[in-house]
Amino acid sequence: MIDDSLDAAHGAVSVAELHLSDELTAAGAPPASADAAEYALRLGDDALILAQQLGAWISRAPELEEDVALANIALDLLGHARSLLHHAGSFDGRSEDDLAYFRDEHEFRCAWIVEQPNGDFAQTIARQFVVATYMVELYEALRRSDDATLAAVAGKARKEVDYHRDHAVQWVLRLAGGTDESRRRLIRALDDVWPYVDELFRDDDLIDRLEGTAVRPSSLRDGFDAVVSTVFTEASLTAPEVAASAAGGRHGSHAAPLGRILAEMQVLARRYPGATW
Repeated sequence: MIDDSLDAAHGAVSVAELHLSDELTAAGAPPASADAAEYALRLGDDALILAQQLGAWISRAPELEEDVALANIALDLLGHARSLLHHAGSFDGRSEDDLAYFRDEHEFRCAWIVEQPNGDFAQTIARQFVVATYMVELYEALRRSDDATLAAVAGKARKEVDYHRDHAVQWVLRLAGGTDESRRRLIRALDDVWPYVDELFRDDDLIDRLEGTAVRPSSLRDGFDAVVSTVFTEASLTAPEVAASAAGGRHGSHAAPLGRILAEMQVLARRYPGATW
């Protein structure tokens, strides 16, 4: 029995049914075409897998403020992923949960860089610096897409990834200008992640077919390089000279790390399919 005096003290409280789909950016928009769905999968999978990776730092970051910061970044990315996967699923009737939890490795379209292990904190920051800088350029351009849903998602995401990039830049500068050990670890981390940068900027036939809808990845490289150059100059760093990886994530070719990430992310949904709570 509810004590009426509680309502008097704190106001009436009611719980209504919550439809999560109502929270999605551009919910109710027209369904995606096959090609637009494939493109949305690429962007959504990048955000989803990176969110899962960053979530692993909760309670393990080097300071409490970073626990909160990385968790908030992960939640932002998860929100982007939900909207993008919802749009992708509108093509064939699958939900964002179907796409997140019931696809196998070869069906994911994320770039290899987001799959790379967290490693130490410097490794995570190096990866985050690359991806956030790329995403700022991506979503700035995608706001002009002729696909209303992609444009709406980009409009919201652009503001959030700007903070993600700023957070990563500040840590690059802090680690580079800190102790000898922090600088050594950052340089090693940049060497480790740099082979995976090139994949983010590769064009292919899908991009050619989506002229006006998708952003041409190669068009983003100059803006990315300009930001990297500015930050590296301030930090007295140089871009690693390493060979680009073969990659292949955009076409379903993945290395071992993705399998481990999916095993952890998907286990509950696959063990209890259709469960609600």
